[in-house]
Order: sequence, then C-alpha cells, then structure tokens
Amino acid sequence: MFSKRSIRKNFLIKLIFASASLIFIFSSVLYFFIEKSIYEEKHQELLGYAKNISNNKAIYPINIESSDALLGLSIEIIYLKKIHQDIGLYEKTENTRTYLTLIYPFKLDNLSYLKITKEISQTKRILDKILNYIFIINIAGFLLVIIYAIALSKMLISPVEILSSRLSNMNEHLIKPIKVKELPNEFEPLGETINHLITRIQNFVKYQKELFIGTAHELKTPLAVIKLKNQVTLIKKRTPEEYIDALKVTNKTIDEMNIIVSNILNIGRQEGAQLEKPVEVDIINFLREKADNFKLLAENEGKNLHMNFEPSGFMANLQISLLNQIVQNFLQNALKFTPKDKSVTLKSSQDDVGLLIEVIDEGCGIDEAIDLFAPFKRQGNKSGVGLGLFLAKSAADALGAKIEIKNRVDGVDGTVASLQINSKLSCTLAKKKSNLKNTKAIF
Repeated sequence: MFSKRSIRKNFLIKLIFASASLIFIFSSVLYFFIEKSIYEEKHQELLGYAKNISNNKAIYPINIESSDALLGLSIEIIYLKKIHQDIGLYEKTENTRTYLTLIYPFKLDNLSYLKITKEISQTKRILDKILNYIFIINIAGFLLVIIYAIALSKMLISPVEILSSRLSNMNEHLIKPIKVKELPNEFEPLGETINHLITRIQNFVKYQKELFIGTAHELKTPLAVIKLKNQVTLIKKRTPEEYIDALKVTNKTIDEMNIIVSNILNIGRQEGAQLEKPVEVDIINFLREKADNFKLLAENEGKNLHMNFEPSGFMANLQISLLNQIVQNFLQNALKFTPKDKSVTLKSSQDDVGLLIEVIDEGCGIDEAIDLFAPFKRQGNKSGVGLGLFLAKSAADALGAKIEIKNRVDGVDGTVASLQINSKLSCTLAKKKSNLKNTKAIF
C-alpha cells in the first residue's frame, strides 16, 4: 500500500506510535492513581480503627449505623521483641483471598501492638475489573487512533493528490493555472510556485514556437536576397566593380544573418544562466554601477541619464546575469529611442510586492497592441533583430519577476519599462550594515 519513501506511511507510523504511547502512559497513570486512592482510603480506615481502640473508644465511630464496616475485620494484640515507632502496612494473599494488615503501637511499655487485618478481596476484584476495562478501552482507543490517523493522513495529502491529478492531466495545449484560493493556507505557497512554473511553461511553449517560425523567416529572407543577387550577377558578364558591389551586398546580408545567429545563441546561453546558483546581491548597488556605466554612453550621445534609487539597499538571492540582461536591455532600448538632448531615468522603489525597477525614456512610445516580448517583434525604425525583449522576458520569468512595457501617462511621449521583483520568490535578505547614511534594513 505504501512505499518505503511514502510520507504518509512515515506520518502514520509516527502518529500511531505517539498516540499509543500517550494512551498507555495516561492509562497507567490513571490506574495507579485509582489504586493508590483506594489503598489510601483503606489505610485511613484501618488507622481510624487503631486510633479508636488505642484511645479506649469504640472500634468505629458512633455515626456509622451499619456494622457492614466490620465485615472481614480481624483485630488482635501482638507483642514484639523491640519497640517499633513506625506504623506498618502490608498486603498478603491466601487462598485467593487478599488481606490488608496494619501494625499500630498499642502499649509501648510492654511492647504490645494492634494487628488489624481486613479482607479486601472485593476491592481487589474491583481493581482488576478497572484494569481490564482500561485495557479494553486502550485497545478500542488504539483502533480508533489507527482509523483517525489513516483518515487524517488522507485528508492532509488530499491537496497534493489534487495537485498531482491536475498536473498529470495537463499538456502543452491544456495548461491551466491552479486555483490557489481553493487550497489550504499551508499549500498556497506551493500553488503559487506551481502557477509560476505553469506561466513559464506557457510562455516557453508560446515563444519557442514563434522563435522557430521567426528564425526560419528571418534567415530565409537574407538567403533569398543572396541567391537572387547572385543569380542576377551571373546572368551576364559584369565589370569587376559590379562584382565587388555584389559581394559587398552579400557580405552585408551575411553579417545580418550572423547577428540573428548570435542572438539565437544568446538564448541558449540564457537557458544555462537560469541554472546558475543564485548569489546574494545588493540590487541597489548593482543599479548604481549599471547606471554609472550607461551614463558615459548617454553623455557621448548627447542624452541625459538620471538616477533615483529607493530604498538605499535591497538584498536578494538571485542570478545576477539574468538581472543584468534585463536592466541592460531596458537601458539600451531607452537610449536608442530617446532623441538627442532628451532624458532617460533609471529609478527603483519598494512596494508591498518587493522592489520595482523602472526605466523611463522620452522616445516615441510604443503600440501597446503589439506583444513586444515575442521573438523578432520590432518597434520603430531603429535597427535590431527583435530578440532583446524576448530574452528579457525569459530572464524575468526565471527570476519569478514581472516585466512590463507601457507608454507614459504623464503627458510626455515615451515609454516606461518596469521590472517587479517579488521578494517572496527572490529570497529577500536583510541588508548588511554599511557606511551609507540612512541605510535601512530591507526584509
């Protein structure tokens, strides 16, 4: 029924063992408490008889109207060889009858003692019945514990079975997110992680198909140009200058194909980067360094790069190469489409989700109806293969981050490229102490 690696089996064994131990301990304590209480009551009863006799009183108090208390009671005086101040109490069994005997000092001057014996066979039988009942209750309780443990373990793994059933019935055409709100609270993080993976799979399947089709189209066009140019060149003899021009066109087309091939290779490199071990990095310091590098490039092109970073530090565990690819692509596109004497702003801010990184330019804006993250999608009249944002989207999915590009809504032409880093998925850490003023610890 269960394999050696079954979590449910281990849970059942531990729960049954713990419950059985608890039942045994509780029952033992209960029985010994009952037994001690009854024997203490008998002890006090015999001690009361002894005190009454020693004080020349009746054997039992006057307020006891029945003589049933004297049934099975035997009183005699014994003499010992030496004085014993202690009161002795012991039990013995003879011919299936059990007796409780009390030795009590009577007259110490002649070493006489009262020996009071009372038959407690009935009491002993009652204790035996109590022990049997407790044993029966323990067996019934143990069986109930087994049934309860099986039902509880099934209830606890039912969400996992539901998730497994839903995932096993999925394929690349029928992948649907899991309804996290229908899961128990303890399984919500697992459901969110699975939905994140499902989203990545959906994007991977969608964009990989477009990538293959786009790659074939992008490579087919320059090959057709090369072939047509060569065919035209070979129709008749031409001057050396014309052959040179034809070769130049061919080489230019080949260079364009090499760019496409290089970008496709970058996709493969990025897949490998996703498998890199996450490292602890201060994202704010990383943004500062990246902004300093691009500031020189912006000034060289006659453009301005502004920076505004909040908070002063944000530590996280992630693949730095993937983050670098996203931020670098944002800045490159922003500077490419921003006219001379205009500005680009790199900013960050902390919100309820985590850290929001934004690159704001003053370019021509975008057509928001176009999926710019699809491979080979281009916007504007600038050169490019159209794989940069596709790579940025793949990197963001690998980081568990959300990437978005939209037009500005502040009345200025341009776009806002944003990266929302989820602190839950990026393992946000407390920022280490530094010499920076007003540095805050981010969790």
